[in-house]
Amino acid sequence: MPSCDQESIAAAGAALCCISHGFFESASKNPSRIAFVHASGGHQREGEAVRALTSKETSYPPIYPGDVCFTSGDVLYAVESYSRRIRRVLDGGDDPDLVRPQGCDKANQIDKSVTLENGMPHVVGVCIPPSVEYIVAVLAILRCGEAFLPLDPSWPESRLLSVISSSNTSLILQCVPSHETLQYKAVEWIVKRSSRLVLYINLLLDHKKEIVGSDLIWPCERRSPRRFCYVMYTSGSTGKPKGVCGTEEGLLNRFQWMQGLIPLCNMDILLFKTSISFIDHLQEFFGATLTSTPLIILPVNDMKANPLCLVDFVKAYKISRMTCVPSLMRLVLPKLEDSYFRSSNPLKVLILSGEILSVPLCSSLQEYLPWTTILNLYGSTEVSGDCTYFDCKKLADVLDVEPLTSVPIGFPISNCEIVLVGQPDSPDEGEIYVSGVCLFAGYLDNVNNNPMGKSSVSQFQTGDFARRLQSGDLVFLGRHDRTVKINGQRVALEEIESAMKDHPEINDAAVTYHGGDGIATQLKAYFVMKSSEGFKKNHRPLDKQQMVEYLVPSIQSWLQKKLPPVMIPNYYFCMKSLPILDSGKIDHLELSSFVSVPKQHISPFGRNSSSVNQLQTIKDVFCDALLVKEVADDDDFFTMGGTSISAALASYKLQIDMRLIYMFPTPIKLLNRLIEDKELHENLINSDPLPRKRLKAHVNVLSSSDIVTGNVESDFLLPGPSPSLVGIRVDDLSVEHNVQLANNFFEGSNNASAMCSELEVQDSSLFPDSYCAASGDHGPWSSKYNIHKMCSFSRCNKIMHEFDSYMDCMDKSWLTIRTPRSIKGSLQELWKIPLKSCVDASPLIVIADGKWYLFIGSHSHMFLCIEALSGSVRWQVLLEGRIECSAAITGDFSQVVIGCYKGKIYFLDFANGTISWYFQTDGEVKMQPVVERSRNLIWCGSHDHSLYALDYKEHCCVYKVSCGGSLFGSPFFDVVHNMVYVASTSGRVTAISSVALPFNIVWTFEAGAPIFGSLTMDSKCRIVICCLVDGHVLALSFSGAVVWKALVGGPIFAGACISSVLADKILICSRNGKVYSFDMEGTIRWEYDTGDPITSSAYVDEHTDLVSDPSCPTDRLVCVCSSSGSIHLIRISAEAKREAGRSVDAATPMIEQFAVWKLPGDIFSSPVMVGGRIFVGCRDDYVHCLTVVP
Repeated sequence: MPSCDQESIAAAGAALCCISHGFFESASKNPSRIAFVHASGGHQREGEAVRALTSKETSYPPIYPGDVCFTSGDVLYAVESYSRRIRRVLDGGDDPDLVRPQGCDKANQIDKSVTLENGMPHVVGVCIPPSVEYIVAVLAILRCGEAFLPLDPSWPESRLLSVISSSNTSLILQCVPSHETLQYKAVEWIVKRSSRLVLYINLLLDHKKEIVGSDLIWPCERRSPRRFCYVMYTSGSTGKPKGVCGTEEGLLNRFQWMQGLIPLCNMDILLFKTSISFIDHLQEFFGATLTSTPLIILPVNDMKANPLCLVDFVKAYKISRMTCVPSLMRLVLPKLEDSYFRSSNPLKVLILSGEILSVPLCSSLQEYLPWTTILNLYGSTEVSGDCTYFDCKKLADVLDVEPLTSVPIGFPISNCEIVLVGQPDSPDEGEIYVSGVCLFAGYLDNVNNNPMGKSSVSQFQTGDFARRLQSGDLVFLGRHDRTVKINGQRVALEEIESAMKDHPEINDAAVTYHGGDGIATQLKAYFVMKSSEGFKKNHRPLDKQQMVEYLVPSIQSWLQKKLPPVMIPNYYFCMKSLPILDSGKIDHLELSSFVSVPKQHISPFGRNSSSVNQLQTIKDVFCDALLVKEVADDDDFFTMGGTSISAALASYKLQIDMRLIYMFPTPIKLLNRLIEDKELHENLINSDPLPRKRLKAHVNVLSSSDIVTGNVESDFLLPGPSPSLVGIRVDDLSVEHNVQLANNFFEGSNNASAMCSELEVQDSSLFPDSYCAASGDHGPWSSKYNIHKMCSFSRCNKIMHEFDSYMDCMDKSWLTIRTPRSIKGSLQELWKIPLKSCVDASPLIVIADGKWYLFIGSHSHMFLCIEALSGSVRWQVLLEGRIECSAAITGDFSQVVIGCYKGKIYFLDFANGTISWYFQTDGEVKMQPVVERSRNLIWCGSHDHSLYALDYKEHCCVYKVSCGGSLFGSPFFDVVHNMVYVASTSGRVTAISSVALPFNIVWTFEAGAPIFGSLTMDSKCRIVICCLVDGHVLALSFSGAVVWKALVGGPIFAGACISSVLADKILICSRNGKVYSFDMEGTIRWEYDTGDPITSSAYVDEHTDLVSDPSCPTDRLVCVCSSSGSIHLIRISAEAKREAGRSVDAATPMIEQFAVWKLPGDIFSSPVMVGGRIFVGCRDDYVHCLTVVP
């Protein structure tokens, strides 16, 4: 790994003559060094982040599959090549990748009035998102002595065309991407509509080409240096955007100041993530190019879809320096707090700029990032980005002297001067005037009108006001004009008003700004319609209210075509007239105090207490994300100020796919979809082109109706002998509940093929593809065993028999396989039954009177009882919602309990599937129920955050408790202490005493990360095992104390498996494809890599022995199913343990692969394996039964 030579890097930037020279010298020193990495993003980044932090040996910088890397030599060759090609085109030449608009005169497409002799450069547009192509384009333009103009592809077409026209752009650079991104396709129309030349950049580089010397004159050696090197457009108070002409001296001064303050080190890794329309993006990559510091470029679409992924990228790529706006850091605070980011934080420098930094936010960041230097910078595009800075380490000392609500902006940077111009009696307060090297050359219109003169700008009047503190630091006070900052970007309200007034139906308009200093920003638009008569001529007859409701979407659409997203108002108010001052100007202050009473709307599906509560939950989350006090039912999230950042926060709290908020942006629309069409979410996120595999996006482990509230409800106990929450008996059910019984109840057979034939005749329309292996007998399963009369098997080795509750094993092996440890076995499929849709639920196996039954449901709403011996269907029932959870059996083995997406918990008759009764919850039910036999209770949770205790004898609910988040994994009932332990997706673990009614919460524990897996407990040590999605494993005592905490190498989405036949071993599967074995003290004893991602639990076959030598203990088989469809059988010795100095893998005799089978669909179902037989659901729409073949 390279060494850290901080002095040499600092010296490299000490006396730079120009950016082009600096880049050439830096890149030439080490051309083979990786300089730029296009991060691939995607679903694996979280797992990669964990591996990057736990791996002892990582590349520098970290590289992951799918990343695209460029060395310094690659980029240097590209810059030298394209600078010559750009020069040739600007001089009137041609290029094979140059596209000319049809009908344009080749000889007159370049502005001949632009000459290098007067220092006026050509303006060359760069319409490329953040990427290595963008960096090459900028450096190539600078190298040939011209000025670059960032053209953000996300801008509306009309704004791009306006900027291209007003800047007199000579040439536009577009690119043939080296990686995929949709934004590249958004600029193809520019060639036709702008009448400009477009040169395509292609970085399919020939690495073997040598860098040859260029005949171009270095920019710093020209007789007439260019007056500016870039143009960036900002919002203008005249109603049109203004082109700011920035200088190379200003950019270099900003870079050299930072190098002097905190020099870049050879081991630093930088991040390029900022939009090219924001001035801060320049320093993000100039610092890297001038020092050969590796630069990680984030995928544009990933950041827009989910800004929260920023933390994952920082962890995975060990980013040491990053620039952000405060609002983005506010969003990621929960991730910094919930993860182990603080203990392994790679971030050394965090630069905050573009917005007011509130004191509470800064204090939180200092708490979570104690070893990170946090700088608060102030500036604007006119001052090369930044002109003052404040080191937040001094904040505590400043606050000791005088209280503040915002963090100071500090002192001027090098070669910049700040003067406060105000009243003579207040010399320490006034408007900020800036002078020095940082100043811009002027606005483009003024510079063009004075082509032969030098810049007349000697001082910039910012319009910002500040106060000088006793420490000498400046603190920002605000502005007196109508220019504001939103998400770090300058917005002139006059420009929005001008665009609104251009609308054909608007007579007058005004816009006000609300928020700032930690409060969510909002833009409110007020408009006066033109005469209603004119409106009615162009539209169907409408009353005034209908006209307004029709016009507002039209105004929004109009503005979206003209303005960047950050400038679109959040609220619209129709006025008879706008308030006027005595001077004749609009009274914006009066408008700012205008209060509108939100309209109340009734949901089209009607209101009940459940829907009202859910609607209020959504509105509360919207309020929290938008930082507003109230949200109406039909308020649009984005018109109220919602951005991709706040949408990500809302979706994070609601645990839904962020795209749902974009598609259904009002609370009532979102709730309607979640209640009326709960399968919509799966369709939205299912983009897998292969129909045989229905992949579920990893970012949506929960369904679209997961609701997470910020307030914990009090315990709910049903008083008295007649509870108010009673179940509904079968007589009350609708006709939708369709129970179908097989015509004959099979008593058993020794011929599997005969059973299949009989099944097909019985109901061929229902099961046309049912399949059974043509095996003459069923091996050990057809023998008589000394087993309990009634017992059940379910995922994670949960076993229950008729005398006691959950047990670890039944102490009897039914199958013995004699085979050496080095010899592998195989699997054979016995039967499969179709369920018409994805089978994500895990099977429940019940033995009753010597017969074996399998219970399982699917997304098709079907729930089946199958004879496990033969694969024949005993009965089926069609429930109201789709089924993802596993079933349970009541303690008297009379009823099968199953939940569905409609929030119902059904109690079905064991013998025939008739619905005895059901209980309605307020959310989807994805949790496998758990039985407490001593009280005849079923414990089951819902995504309404509640855990319910249902009396299956009295058909009623006796207890309800809020658990702080959606419930996904099953609870665990501790028969020794009469305690129920349950975990929620908020990370809260709750312990409930069920000794006597009223039940009560004994303790709660905040784990700090979501828990999706079921809880389990070791019967000897009595410790509760919790698996967190961030890869942590917690062991809690029955009193709620942390016994131990460990970390695996990837996320965990399923519960732990504990089996007494593997003494003192806890098996945990991770999405990184590994199975980990912990002992009861939290030490990893071994790990096994399947090579496939795993999102389900393992299962130990406790009734099959593998014997290799009579003198050796028997081995066991562990079944692990991967989400890619592979079933892995692992042979494990009871003595398997970590050897000194090495980890156990497939080559270690103690743990080895025994067999692998591939199903044609993905597997999210946890398997059950009994006596050599494996039962598992699959996303090929079948439930499968396989058997071990020695």
